[in-house]
Amino acid sequence: MPQADEIPDGQVADAAAGNWVDRWAPPKSRPYLRLSRADRPIGTWLLLLPCWWGLFLAAGSTGRFGLYDAWIAAGCAIGAFLMRGAGCTWNDITDRQFDAAVARTRSRPIPSGQVSVRAALIWLCAQSLIAFGILLTFPPQAILLGIASLALVAIYPFAKRFTWWPQVFLGLAFNWGALLAWTAHTGALDTPAVSLYLAGIAWTLFYDTIYAHQDKEDDALIGVKSTARLFGDNTYRWLRIFLVIAIVFLGVAVVDALVLRGNPLALVVAFCGAWAFGWHLMWQMTRVDIDDPDNCLRFFRSNRDAGLIVALFFAVAAFL
Repeated sequence: MPQADEIPDGQVADAAAGNWVDRWAPPKSRPYLRLSRADRPIGTWLLLLPCWWGLFLAAGSTGRFGLYDAWIAAGCAIGAFLMRGAGCTWNDITDRQFDAAVARTRSRPIPSGQVSVRAALIWLCAQSLIAFGILLTFPPQAILLGIASLALVAIYPFAKRFTWWPQVFLGLAFNWGALLAWTAHTGALDTPAVSLYLAGIAWTLFYDTIYAHQDKEDDALIGVKSTARLFGDNTYRWLRIFLVIAIVFLGVAVVDALVLRGNPLALVVAFCGAWAFGWHLMWQMTRVDIDDPDNCLRFFRSNRDAGLIVALFFAVAAFL
């Protein structure tokens, strides 16, 4: 992977070559868009997809999907982009000293000197306020859930300082949208949403453990904890455990949401989505090389497709 001094024009080392920020964004906006990881959209997808899971499964349970639900889907997409950006900004503010010591992250805007901490805080507030405006268009119960998620966002960057399981805190934050979107559709938080949430947390443990293997050597030197360092050579066994937990809770959510609706075709389609999701995770697990950072990044990014599989099947089931 390129080093910070080998990256032209302030680009970030682990961003995809030729991304839209580096090619088309106005030059003065690029450091802030990079701070928000706009040049690396996988995080936005991973924050958004549990929202769509919750929305489409909720629509399947009620047998209706209206114009307002289309806004929920769009609002979640915009909100995921903004809140992922705000979360990454907060993460980079708190981790600026760690990032400066890691080869993959020292080219980020704050440690590389492109953005000051003060400017980053202003950018954080701007993104959060716009996202809050979108949240206010949702029902009151969903608004309260959205506000509650801020505590998890605030805590996550510090988790790797005090626990070997920071990926759990990431899972708690990144999958909150399953609860929020379900509630935005139905007006109440129900057990299928909780099962989806737990499935998403297991999925996050799966993909972020793969991601964390990129930095395990640098993390060991600076004292940062992660499941990658904790599991070591037992990582594949743990990935299998997380895979099974994710599929079990995904199946429980489908049964809980759709059995009472009395539509067996919708139930079968949703189950096929859970099966295909499990197959995709198994494919990742059998091919990922935890000692090859580029390989880890590739399979981490492939989780966008894994999550889209579930969203697609749940969406089809909702319209049956």
